[in-house]
Amino acid sequence: THRRTSAEGMTDTTHPLSPLTAISALDGRYRRRVAPLAEQFSEYALMRARVEVEVAWFLALAAEPAIEELPNPAPAAVQRLQDRVHAFDLTDAERIKHYERRTNHDVKAVEYFVKDLLAEVPELAPYVEFVHFACTSEDINNCAYALLLKRAREREVLPALERVRSELDSRAQRYAAQPMLARTHGQPATPTTLGKEFRTVERRLARQLLRLAEVQPLAKLNGAVGNFNAHTIAYPSVDWPALSNRVLGALELTANPHTTQIEPHDWIAELCDAQRRVNTVLLDLCRDLWGYIAVDYFTQEVVAGETGSSTMPHKVNPIDFENAEGNLGLSNALLGHLADKLPVSRWQRDLSDSTALRSLGSAFAHAFLACDAIVKGLGKLRVNGAQLDADLDANWEVLGEAVQTVMRRHGLAEPYERLKAATRGRKLTRDNYRELLEALELPAAALAALEHLTPATYLGLGPELAQALDTDSIHERR
Repeated sequence: THRRTSAEGMTDTTHPLSPLTAISALDGRYRRRVAPLAEQFSEYALMRARVEVEVAWFLALAAEPAIEELPNPAPAAVQRLQDRVHAFDLTDAERIKHYERRTNHDVKAVEYFVKDLLAEVPELAPYVEFVHFACTSEDINNCAYALLLKRAREREVLPALERVRSELDSRAQRYAAQPMLARTHGQPATPTTLGKEFRTVERRLARQLLRLAEVQPLAKLNGAVGNFNAHTIAYPSVDWPALSNRVLGALELTANPHTTQIEPHDWIAELCDAQRRVNTVLLDLCRDLWGYIAVDYFTQEVVAGETGSSTMPHKVNPIDFENAEGNLGLSNALLGHLADKLPVSRWQRDLSDSTALRSLGSAFAHAFLACDAIVKGLGKLRVNGAQLDADLDANWEVLGEAVQTVMRRHGLAEPYERLKAATRGRKLTRDNYRELLEALELPAAALAALEHLTPATYLGLGPELAQALDTDSIHERR
């Protein structure tokens, strides 16, 4: 611990960085739960990706016959350099930070580090000045961020979201036939099934995951203002766009041929917007589940040793869904700013995107944390069948829809108006419902069907919809 006294006479205590002293909750309280994303979004990960891009560019230059001053190295030398890149570790990152303290430029520091790597390979040592050849810093940075986002999406973000989708899918099937009173405007409404409501969210999430996965990472390696100026003055005979495309293709990125100094970040904005839509679906889920817990449709598993309230010992709070809701809101706030800000850059380049890009990890980490909380919360839920049944039995008036619709079919006068007068603002019991039916001049078969109907059996295609991923085969199943 370091202590120093400020000009105002106040003592400033500076503790070593740890989960307890981190400013961000992501790197503090929640560090363990979001740790997998550090491999994609940390400063270390960014340095590693920059080194990867610098080396890929150098080796592509060496493989170009028209660049005679840089001979194509032997496979053994290439392999040695690539092995060194693959072995990049925290010690290497510290070496880059050492250079950065001198240069006050993070990409220049990476350039010097890569030159050190080449110096370790005798065959490559004479050609260190081809490192970062004709590049602007943004050539390296935009590729590095594209790699980080692409890998984070594939390795962590989509798998975490798929775990949520899978949990919803299993509950849709398990509770496909479990009757539940629907609530429109918060009021009793036509019955549904618990499984069908899970299926609805699962299908919404599945569609948005497709959109998230489809966003195509774009990148550029075309110099200071996007025109290959330095490239062509040095080697006019080289097909620079083709060479650039080869490097980007090897990195599994798609070339954007028309840029300023920066790749315009439109694709990152698309990715942020896609993640926001995913988050919004999950936010809707969390609030609905919170409400269902509040009305006792679900109980929650009691975790031994856990405290629900510091003063009310009986409490078992829906903390996982509340935690997820808070983190989804933070994620969407960051993603919204990034989607609005990143595509806007003054003239051929300003630096305002640089610091904003460093918050991408936080934006996706809050969503990642929410996924973890949702899966945990779903695992604690227990369906309270008795309460679901009791709620249905207390609201026979919801069958008014069925009755007035059958009346319409058989030509009875003013069916809606008659049922409105009999049910609006009233609670019906089973007996009230049957008395209502006795006053109707319906065919015997239609009347018998309505007499056998209950709120728990007035489910339409709810059970089938809960089981089906599409509606093509539902009629055949029935």
